[in-house]
Amino acid sequence: MKHKDIIKQMTLEEKASLMSGQNFWNTKAIERHGIPSIMLTDGPHGVRKQGGKADHLGLNKSLPATCYPTAATLANSWDKSLINEVGQDIGKEARSEKVSVLLGPGLNIKRNPLCGRNFEYFSEDPYLTGELASEMVKGIQSNGISACPKHYAVNSQEHMRMTIDEIVDERSLREIYLTGFEKVVKESNPHTIMSSYNKVNGEYANENQHLANNILYSEWGFDGVIVTDWGGNNDRVAGLKAHNQLEMPSTNGITDQEIVEAVNAGTLDESVLDEAVDQLLSLINKVRLDDQESVQADYEEHHNKAVEAARQSMVLLKNENNILPLNEEEKVAVIGDFAKNPRYQGAGSSLINPYKLSNPLNNLEDSPLNIVGYAQGFKRMGGKSSKLLKEATSLAKSAETVILFIGLDESKEAEGVDREDLKLPQNQLDLVESLVKVNKNVVVVLAGGGALELPFADQVQGILHTYLSGQGVGEAVVDVLLGKHNPSGKLNETFPIVYSDIPSSPYFPGDQVTSEHKEGLFIGYRYFETANIPVRYPFGYGLSYTTFEYSNIKIDRLNVSFDLTNSGQVAGAEIAQLYIEKVDSEIFRSKKELKGFDKVHLEPGETKRVTLALTRRDFSYYNPEIKDWEIESGNYKVQVGSSVQEIHLEETVEMDGVSPSIFLKSEYPHYAVAQVKDIPDSEFEKLLGEKLPPKTWDLHKDLGMNDTINQAQYKNWLGKSLYNLIMFFHFFFKKIGKPLTANNVYFVINMPFRQIDRFSGGKISRKNVERLLRWINR
Repeated sequence: MKHKDIIKQMTLEEKASLMSGQNFWNTKAIERHGIPSIMLTDGPHGVRKQGGKADHLGLNKSLPATCYPTAATLANSWDKSLINEVGQDIGKEARSEKVSVLLGPGLNIKRNPLCGRNFEYFSEDPYLTGELASEMVKGIQSNGISACPKHYAVNSQEHMRMTIDEIVDERSLREIYLTGFEKVVKESNPHTIMSSYNKVNGEYANENQHLANNILYSEWGFDGVIVTDWGGNNDRVAGLKAHNQLEMPSTNGITDQEIVEAVNAGTLDESVLDEAVDQLLSLINKVRLDDQESVQADYEEHHNKAVEAARQSMVLLKNENNILPLNEEEKVAVIGDFAKNPRYQGAGSSLINPYKLSNPLNNLEDSPLNIVGYAQGFKRMGGKSSKLLKEATSLAKSAETVILFIGLDESKEAEGVDREDLKLPQNQLDLVESLVKVNKNVVVVLAGGGALELPFADQVQGILHTYLSGQGVGEAVVDVLLGKHNPSGKLNETFPIVYSDIPSSPYFPGDQVTSEHKEGLFIGYRYFETANIPVRYPFGYGLSYTTFEYSNIKIDRLNVSFDLTNSGQVAGAEIAQLYIEKVDSEIFRSKKELKGFDKVHLEPGETKRVTLALTRRDFSYYNPEIKDWEIESGNYKVQVGSSVQEIHLEETVEMDGVSPSIFLKSEYPHYAVAQVKDIPDSEFEKLLGEKLPPKTWDLHKDLGMNDTINQAQYKNWLGKSLYNLIMFFHFFFKKIGKPLTANNVYFVINMPFRQIDRFSGGKISRKNVERLLRWINR
């Protein structure tokens, strides 16, 4: 231990006290030992530090900060250096506010596009996720503070997120859900990692020995601190045994006492506590800012970086007849509430109070374009308005081109609640239909944190997806529309034609006890490519105002080189992507897997030689029988293209390895052909290596501390009344136009009873909670 001397001087109670927070955002200080308090604050796309006294739910307004594009947006840039720079800026702002640990980035896999928090996550692909998240961590930590990658692990849905059991086989766990975290740990050395609320294969992530001790610390060599998600502790002593050194927020000493009692009772070896204290002290010494020189953040400079990040991340999905960039002399109608009141970030713990905010309408009006007018077009929160529809249609008739700003409102994507579908609101779809009838030149500008169904894609001339572009969205979108910036973003996820095409759609979300990942490895493009299912837009897709040519591929010792030429008339950037495909594989696997990429800037006519390096790990699959990665012998196609479906160059390499004895296609008939939407329980159980646990609640059993208020509605009049009372507030806040507050109600509905006394700091005692449960169970 590094801090053996100071730990020897501490009492048992002092050591236990360090294992939880002092308040909502700070760790405890022990003055007599010179141990300062450090602050942890939300990210991940900006600093969300509350001013003044923090409320216990952390919902009060935060101090102004730069609101950068969300991770789902930044990932469309595929630009590692850009994301590193954004991380540097966010880290600098955090340090200037004396924040020692920034809670981000989020790097959970987008298993299903309905997950309400997908806007905080990078991709459906683990390789892309890991590469980009590693750069964000490096950037943040370059300021002498800690990043905190989250949520470890398999946090795939918001519904019942504090109790749901994510059932996933070991191969899929390693290849899909943990690869990003592994890359981050090994390549960027984060000082902290946040555990997720959910269970993984029967154990809460916070106390999961396999995830923490076996994989994170032993295999990957992580030497930092695990912090719970806020309120994410189940059994404090079990968590401590699984290397969870810090529980947040404060429980007013409730769980500290549990640690003391466990040591005194002999159920917790004090050496485990000592080791946890030692690791926490190491973190505090790395990131303590109490005696460090203060730094100043240049918020104007950071705004410019936010604008640049938004420009690089927007994706041009359609550009029929080169309708974009716009001609400065043509008459343009601007329609849609999102032009005037942009949707630029998600909701929940990542909600940033922007230092400044631009909007597309103002920037369009200040541009050289001939703007003939603006019409709201639709009610933002849904509902029909013939007046708004008529005004917009009339304006469209007077213009040569219509720029239509539509998307998802604030209530649709938020922490704590999953999306109900992939559809845009019906009033917006009705507006599109009316506009294309009177004006053939409609360009749709989309806002939202991820994939959408786009039934009008064949009817409009252009589609530009801004995702959630942060506070610089106004400048950025106008620069792209006018051609001042050539769009270069490419999709980090697949856009299906309809939601039912999604491989996990039959299993998402897990409603009650479990969420079964029966689709296994076949997430996103891995499914669509293998099962040969058509999509609206494939993974890695995005258009440019110029064209690119690929040529002269060569492979030398796993270094893949090729020429990339800008064959068009304007400067631009191309994202070259490298995929690997096993020829005649004996095991079930994805047809293609991303294993390299590079964003290359080229002037018109310019050619650059691009080299992407592969490793043996890139050809491997995980074998749980040997607890290691191995290569299947044989030939592999190495493919280079501009998307997963647009492959321009291909070469074959032979790899030495093994003849597989596991995951054979003959033994897994459904997985062999990616027919994963109707996997029999028996085939999934064979993959898991064990029987499936029950999927639903046993309503005949009494509710316990790990059950939720959601479940109470099914017990008796009291439970139903409690549930209905809380849901009344949800509908009330939604009715008065406060959707974000309304969504926060779901946090309470899905909260386990065990968290009530802890989250209230003991104001509602454990005895009172137990009494309430007895009444409900009667």
